[in-house]
Amino acid sequence: MKLPAALTHLPRDTRDTLFMLVVIGWVVAPMLGELPLWCGVLTGLVMVWRGVLAWRGQPLPGKWWRFGLLAVAVAATLISFKTLLGRDAGVTLVVVLLALKTLELRAQRDAFVVFFLSFFLMLTNFFYSQSLLTAAAMLVALLGLLTALVNAHMPVGRPPLWHAARIAGGMTLLGAPIMLVLFLLFPRMAPLWGLPGDAMTGRSGLSAEMTVGNIASLALDDSVAMRIAFEGEPPAQSDLYFRGPVLSNFDGIRWRPNESFGVLRSADAQLQVSGPAVRYQVTLEPNQRPWLLTLDATPTAPELPQGNARMTSELQWLQGRNATELLRYRATSYPQFSHGPLKAHASLTPYLALPEGFNPRTRALAQELTASVPPGGAWGEALVQATLERLRTGGYVYTLEPGLYGRDSADEFWFDRKAGFCEHIAASFVILMRAANVPARVVTGYQGGERNQVDGFWTVRQSDAHAWTEVWLSGRGWVRVDPTSVVAPSRTGSFNRLEAPHGAIASAILGTVNPRFALNLRATWEAVNNRWNQWVLNYTQASQLKLLQDIGFESPSWEDLIYLLCAIVVTVSLAGAGWNAWERHRQDPWLRLLARARNRLLRAGLTLPEHATPRQLAQQLGVHDAKQVPTQPDTETDAQAFANWLLRLEAVRYAAAAERGALQRQLTILRRELQQLRWGA
Repeated sequence: MKLPAALTHLPRDTRDTLFMLVVIGWVVAPMLGELPLWCGVLTGLVMVWRGVLAWRGQPLPGKWWRFGLLAVAVAATLISFKTLLGRDAGVTLVVVLLALKTLELRAQRDAFVVFFLSFFLMLTNFFYSQSLLTAAAMLVALLGLLTALVNAHMPVGRPPLWHAARIAGGMTLLGAPIMLVLFLLFPRMAPLWGLPGDAMTGRSGLSAEMTVGNIASLALDDSVAMRIAFEGEPPAQSDLYFRGPVLSNFDGIRWRPNESFGVLRSADAQLQVSGPAVRYQVTLEPNQRPWLLTLDATPTAPELPQGNARMTSELQWLQGRNATELLRYRATSYPQFSHGPLKAHASLTPYLALPEGFNPRTRALAQELTASVPPGGAWGEALVQATLERLRTGGYVYTLEPGLYGRDSADEFWFDRKAGFCEHIAASFVILMRAANVPARVVTGYQGGERNQVDGFWTVRQSDAHAWTEVWLSGRGWVRVDPTSVVAPSRTGSFNRLEAPHGAIASAILGTVNPRFALNLRATWEAVNNRWNQWVLNYTQASQLKLLQDIGFESPSWEDLIYLLCAIVVTVSLAGAGWNAWERHRQDPWLRLLARARNRLLRAGLTLPEHATPRQLAQQLGVHDAKQVPTQPDTETDAQAFANWLLRLEAVRYAAAAERGALQRQLTILRRELQQLRWGA
């Protein structure tokens, strides 16, 4: 027998169990990449085992099997996370417990426990991703779980799953307006609203420290880091430098921020701006960092939805907490700026420090370049230009696969490999400048981006992670120097941006697709996803208050949200009660009672004519002669009791006119008896 035919002839218990296992698998699948490998393997094996038992009609395993697997799961969780508490450990345990619960499905109560655990697990998917794809997948999961739940309330017969799915879809549509009102008006009050602090791990192309080779690996990551909406004409792509951590302390291997700059004093930056301002809005993806990426230079604090921003003396903006969820803020920057002291100062000393015993050939090169540059007021600038000329004409190349450098990374770059990614070039340049007694530091962040032609937003990706340098020049202060743009101008220009390579399957598929069509399709998807981010994920309390202003509130607050929400709930409830009373008055109460009885029979799996009379319904239960129905309740079966009730209902309908004054009382009695009947409940 072929598989589709076999599925249609399965017993109901087997069919329902297999359907439930498929729905559970759909709920669990999106988060498996975030959980330990053993969790996915154990869960998959248990669910396959349960499916095989259902397919073959074999008995469920004993309790010792379940206890043993539970002990293994708990021990593995402790080994993986060193605790049973917290987000990841908790979700791991719930996933395994849900799978193990399917091994003891013996009653309807067990099925309900599985359903409600699945509903909870469905919500935990949003701990790891709040993307549009995740929301769409969980909507399908919701419909599947509701279908299984409705189907579980049809205990008799073999009702088709599509019938339960139709009821579940109707319930979802009826609940959609309520969901929309709650989404718009339910007050978002921290900490009651939002995800826990570790809810979204996020990925960032930046780090608080840099080891040569670290950023190179991120050049292959094509995920979105942030989206920018400019007000007016944006700067040239080559001028889009979004400032992140400034790395000043070098121990020979790693670059770190200078700890002496822990006190945040924006006045120390000595920032001076000029020229036209660039105003824009940033939508920053979660990255578990407090960094606020802004264009160079931003003299005033970015406008955050909550909290304040602070600037370090190295022009980096920070907020008071990590970005654990999508963050949107506005900023105003000035591409023309200067900062830092104009004359030599003691504060510049840390930017000259180099560890002893590292990169001896680079130190010798610095002495050679210093001797070749004539002394004078522009000595530092001339030294910078001489170094850039060496990069331009010395056969140095830019590569995405530089490999791991050794202990003396600058020596390897300048004399041996002459190849590297931006971090190699920037770090080697700074080491050479410091060896030549020119203060210098490494600045990390993002450079460039691409404009989405669909919605006009600029998309900055992890592949745009970049490292450049700043050198201090007498009379000018700190000056940006990007040595990578000398080696590979296209890296910071408008062409040949970094692109993540496709896998074998993706390459085979995309190889047959028109490149322009693929780009347009990606731009459309990203525009849709950006709208999801802007309108749904970033719908904050500020957005709620603005909505109240738009509908007429002068100075709205979260209390007004509660009042409005309560008013809507009360109004809708009264309207629903009024509609129900009008329907009850308009519709024949006898027909309503008959319809309820017919629905009970339909849920039990009986096939009924659309306009069947009570006697015809009773005949469907196997009672062909009303005189044969037992009259003693002690001997009535559930089906016979239901049939007897139907015949009494018919008798009430066609009672003599003299008896119709008591119709309402008789219908009330019949309604109560219908609730007590067990058959089809």
